Amino acid sequence: MGILEKIAEIEREIARTQKNKATEYHLGLLKAKLAKYRAQLLEPSKSAGAKGEGFDVMKSGDARVALIGFPSVGKSTFLSLMTSTASEAASYEFTTLTCIPGVIEYKGANIQLLDLPGIIEGAAQGKGRGRQVIAVARTADVVIMMLDATKGDVQRELLEKELESVGIRLNCSKPNIYFKPKKGGGLSYNSTVPLTQCSEKLVQLILHEYKIFNAEVLFREDSTPDEFIDVIVGNRVYMPCLYVYNKVDQISIEEVDRLAHRPNSVVISCGMKLNLDYLLETLWEYLALICIYTKKRGERPDFNDAIIMRRAASVEHVCHRIHRTLAGHFKYALVWGTSTKYSPQRVGLTHIMEHEDVIQIVKK
Repeated sequence: MGILEKIAEIEREIARTQKNKATEYHLGLLKAKLAKYRAQLLEPSKSAGAKGEGFDVMKSGDARVALIGFPSVGKSTFLSLMTSTASEAASYEFTTLTCIPGVIEYKGANIQLLDLPGIIEGAAQGKGRGRQVIAVARTADVVIMMLDATKGDVQRELLEKELESVGIRLNCSKPNIYFKPKKGGGLSYNSTVPLTQCSEKLVQLILHEYKIFNAEVLFREDSTPDEFIDVIVGNRVYMPCLYVYNKVDQISIEEVDRLAHRPNSVVISCGMKLNLDYLLETLWEYLALICIYTKKRGERPDFNDAIIMRRAASVEHVCHRIHRTLAGHFKYALVWGTSTKYSPQRVGLTHIMEHEDVIQIVKK
């Protein structure tokens, strides 16, 4: 019996089983087995096949955004509109067969946008180059999920399921669970909050499925068995996702209004170039980037050449970005902007910078 058959059998068993107090241990065990088989499925095969053309693209720019969606939802049209790269777009499915990179220039930042081939159902099992597409998506900072507004919510649910099964968790934070395997001493189980979904017996059963008999587990929040399994496996990627509904010019205004008010969603039309500027603003917020300008002594700040950093970056991070030896010779910095109480304020290496601050660094 192959891995795919085992996975299908466990999924059928989970669907058949009623969810109640009596079956929670059984369901927890099935979920642990399912996660284990899926991890095996994602491991590359030992026998190396013929070398195909490369799929992943070298990371460049200040951030990386992956475009994911079913075939023919407008990913290539969106890439051509947003960047200077021309990605072949046509009205038939699977126009794009490999990963095509483009660069969005916005607020002085270079954001790498990857146009990935369309995902089909069963991509997590490797159908239609699905595995490579999802592997590239794991390396991105933000995922843009392109959806056809005329197709309802079917596409969104299928894509979420495909990404979930390969360990990509969208718009959720890492579970606050401390887990450490030990050499001996059995299982040490504690929690700082009342747990309603994970009992000690269930935790023990799940750990036994992974052949872990000695470990330290501390729950700092009321987590589900699925979240606990994610912590054990440890290769999960938690990333923000923006749901972009394309082709809104083909649906009613009430439906557009309903989609636009959903969380993490933006409605656009690539054909009529509607709402693309708002999408860029939202994407900037999701990437959590800030611009910092530098200033030389006795001169005006250089507003043409910004340093792009992540939100909550300190003065030390800025020093490393300018030159790796600068932090060693750092004496103090003068900062103008919203992060200071008054301008200019003399600050040290630990000062947290904000968007559009101006910094002047003084060396020893």
